[in-house]
Amino acid sequence: MRHLTRIFDLTTEEVKHLLERALRLKEAFKFGRPRRTLKGKVLGLLFEKPSTRTRVSFEAGMQKLGGSTIFMSRNDLQLSRGEPLKDTARVLSRYVDALVVRTFGQEVVQELARWASIPIINGLSDKHHPCQGLSDVMTVMEKKGDPGRLKVAWVGDGNNVAHSWIEMAARLGFELVLACPEGYDPDPEILAEARSTGKGHLEIVRDPREAVKGADVINTDVWASMGQEEEAEKRKQVFFPYQVNSDLLRYAKPDAIVLHCLPAHRGEEITEEVLEGPQSVVWDQAENKMWLHMAVLEWLIAG
Repeated sequence: MRHLTRIFDLTTEEVKHLLERALRLKEAFKFGRPRRTLKGKVLGLLFEKPSTRTRVSFEAGMQKLGGSTIFMSRNDLQLSRGEPLKDTARVLSRYVDALVVRTFGQEVVQELARWASIPIINGLSDKHHPCQGLSDVMTVMEKKGDPGRLKVAWVGDGNNVAHSWIEMAARLGFELVLACPEGYDPDPEILAEARSTGKGHLEIVRDPREAVKGADVINTDVWASMGQEEEAEKRKQVFFPYQVNSDLLRYAKPDAIVLHCLPAHRGEEITEEVLEGPQSVVWDQAENKMWLHMAVLEWLIAG
């Protein structure tokens, strides 16, 4: 049984297959050639965190492929009354063909994957966001071609999305420079594991101008993720020098693209001018979550 709990669950060849399949699916549907490869299949979505893009893109993608979905919050289930994850995993495995989990701890995703007899897909945890990393790189491929020849800058918190980008760099061999304030670096174990693959170039710097110098892609995210609301004011002060604005863009290549996985806090991690500017590809990036999710669902459910 295959699961997608993090990027490193996939080989390099599997990453490339999913990216290429997502691009083909997008083209096919745009030209009126729909696919119904998951007709009769049911996708469960178990969400403990709010969601716009992840929820709607999985639901829309599953329906476009001919399947259906069941959405569940933790409070809808006996999990809220103490039923063990291992029991929930085995019961849901009898009802649905795959389960997307959006939660806080990565250990929740891993425990469900341990006991389930259906594919478990990490729709976000505090440590990893694999589908976001995949759909982001799909967008880079669409706009810039082979990511292996590019320099990518990450500006801001070394969070779950940064972790998935680190693993993507290790799988596809591109250069990734992360500018993070001291004390907000990515998980050192994830960095070490990625570096041990010997692929890609991973570097942590403090100066965002150094990170974006000559970059083809600039990526950022919110300064305070869900569950970090109490730290928001402190983080605003720490991260203010890491704002993606027009001054920072001058250090990148003139045709560099800007990514943000959304939702965006305009005037904090990114300015309105950049988010709505000609170098921003965030709306294509948001759409591509659906096409990438469709590729993942096909691969895990239909084989």
